[in-house]
Amino acid sequence: MEKNKRDIVKMLLNQNLYEKDEEEIIDLLINNPITVDVDKENDSKMTFGDKVADKLSEIAGSWTFIIIFCAFLVIWIIINGILLVNAIDPYPFILLNLMLSCLASLQAPIIMMSQNRQSKKDTIRNKNDYRTDLKSELILEQLYDRLEKVIQNQNRIMIYIKKMSEKEDKK
Repeated sequence: MEKNKRDIVKMLLNQNLYEKDEEEIIDLLINNPITVDVDKENDSKMTFGDKVADKLSEIAGSWTFIIIFCAFLVIWIIINGILLVNAIDPYPFILLNLMLSCLASLQAPIIMMSQNRQSKKDTIRNKNDYRTDLKSELILEQLYDRLEKVIQNQNRIMIYIKKMSEKEDKK
């Protein structure tokens, strides 16, 4: 039985899709190339704040930042706890605790913004992968149907040749 592209795509689609989504995917698969460079598409839509948040997350999530920050803390404690008699921030380092709290309260939401953006990129990438897989499956189904036709034609030819050979033998 001959299947057209639309029937094959409908067969492959997940039944949880809304009618509108299903039609959109069918048209997309049949008529358009579907591969998308998610990183380029996302980078073109990024605002200045998005770029700053990503850069800050990149820096704050590095070993270099952790080592430098630990060194800063040790130096702060040594200078204010041991070396200076009239220290700016004597033990129990209230100013240092205030700075660390402010840093954490600003840094956490910025990192979360970057993670949310990455999550959205991953979702787009997953949808793109699904569509690509679906189109590949559609193409494979078509190739299988064509191969079946070739095999059927080959069998017909073989039967014809065999009949012709038998006629020749009878003569």
